[in-house]
Amino acid sequence: MTSETITLAEADPAEFAIFKKELQDAFAVAVVDEFGDLPDGPIPSDEVLDGAVKSPGAVALRILCDGRKVGGAVVTIDPVTHRNSLDLFFLKVGEEGRGLGLKAWRAIEDRFPETIAWQTHTPYFEKRNIHFYVNKCGFRIIEFFNKYHSDPNNPEAQDDLPGDGDAFQFEKIMRASSSEL
Repeated sequence: MTSETITLAEADPAEFAIFKKELQDAFAVAVVDEFGDLPDGPIPSDEVLDGAVKSPGAVALRILCDGRKVGGAVVTIDPVTHRNSLDLFFLKVGEEGRGLGLKAWRAIEDRFPETIAWQTHTPYFEKRNIHFYVNKCGFRIIEFFNKYHSDPNNPEAQDDLPGDGDAFQFEKIMRASSSEL
């Protein structure tokens, strides 16, 4: 781990094109590693990214390391249920491998202390993400989406992923809700 300081700032809508390009470049690394080439168009698509940022409760965040932009995240915050989702999370190409992702995740948890549970997802082939969410951040796998079991909340999500579209759904319980006490 480094002694670099990680902070978060809301992403500037005027710089969203740069944010999207950095995210797509970061996601492309795993796709190229796994499949040798990118399919037609960026991953995730511009339409998926636009939809994520514009969805109700969405907050686009910039991850800053000592004030320098090193990545970003899009979270969806539900102020009623406090069951929130990490929709997109990335470090810019070249910024990974120094512990910045874990520090950034902890900063996100700290920014939303009312969260009861976080959910996120990642493609089956993205072993780095699976390791990160389960072994580093404390998520657990709660569902496996595949051709026999599509995501009921987003059945076309598999079409936006390369390969067979298989993906894991993760959850991290932060605290018991009042109805669970």
